[in-house]
Amino acid sequence: MGSSVKKKRDKKKDFQKQKLKVGKARPQAANFTDTSFKSKAIVLSTQSLNINAPSLSDQFSHHLALLASRSDSQRKESLSYLTARIVSRPVGSPLQQPISILVPKLLPLSLDGSNGVRNQLLKLLRILPPGDVEDLVEKFLLYVRAGMTHLAADIRSSSMDILGWLLEVAGEALVSCAGGWVKTLRCFLAMLGWPNEEINESWSTNKASFGKAGSEGKILVKILHTLGLFLSIGITESEATEHVQAANTFPLSHVQYHMLSRRSNPYAPLNLFGSHRDEDNEMYEQCEERSKVLSSKFLKALERGLESTRQEGGEIGRAAAGVTKIITQSLKDLEVDAT
Repeated sequence: MGSSVKKKRDKKKDFQKQKLKVGKARPQAANFTDTSFKSKAIVLSTQSLNINAPSLSDQFSHHLALLASRSDSQRKESLSYLTARIVSRPVGSPLQQPISILVPKLLPLSLDGSNGVRNQLLKLLRILPPGDVEDLVEKFLLYVRAGMTHLAADIRSSSMDILGWLLEVAGEALVSCAGGWVKTLRCFLAMLGWPNEEINESWSTNKASFGKAGSEGKILVKILHTLGLFLSIGITESEATEHVQAANTFPLSHVQYHMLSRRSNPYAPLNLFGSHRDEDNEMYEQCEERSKVLSSKFLKALERGLESTRQEGGEIGRAAAGVTKIITQSLKDLEVDAT
């Protein structure tokens, strides 16, 4: 009996309000921990006592490896660090790492899901030496074409920014490399939703989607401007450069055709040791060759698509009219030169 009365009293005590008396401290809880101690130092068992900081070269390699991080913010911060390091290098000095090592790490980020990462990547690409970029145009185009046909509208828009930069720094190398002319034109038609009946393409003829409402016009104008730049480089002969070279070498003529090539692989069009190329992967080095391919395979699809786009009017219509003018004028000039 006594034990049961004690248990009831103890249970009842838990639900009774404790009376506080003036001048007396509040009783401490059962799980109270005393934190009044003071320490002069906190010792970590894994603390590094190495006084030698990592070198700038090691930091550059470390941030280059962090480009594969799962964190968007970490990838963006690493790109920012690499950009700052490349910009701050002395004028005329080589890159901290060969571009053949940098490019394979950078290119996958062109398809990154974060807008901030892709924008920072474009800033880094713009400061790379143009002469080094020309030798790696084919690798760039693999990711650019993947971005042009991506499901996400933002990534398609970013691919246009990268392609526009490539055309500015290595336009001639881009349109004349293996697959640079035919495959890129096909990607443009697929991106714009213009079916090409000349090569029996059976994909949807519905109007292409360019992202959120209100931004579609801006993206479409960007695509048309990039297409115009691509076509102008591919089918327009640079007469001014030839006249300057002729003036500098007078009375000799066509000296440039007898000089050593400036390309790293001047015999690439012969495909001596590579696998067999189909028509899409062929190299079209001459402007006349590219214009013939354009006229036979893509001209009708481009004209139909540009005409329907021009009828929309506004900035989109003006951009489409500009591309039409480039095609008409360039093909006309080539016909005059042929005669």
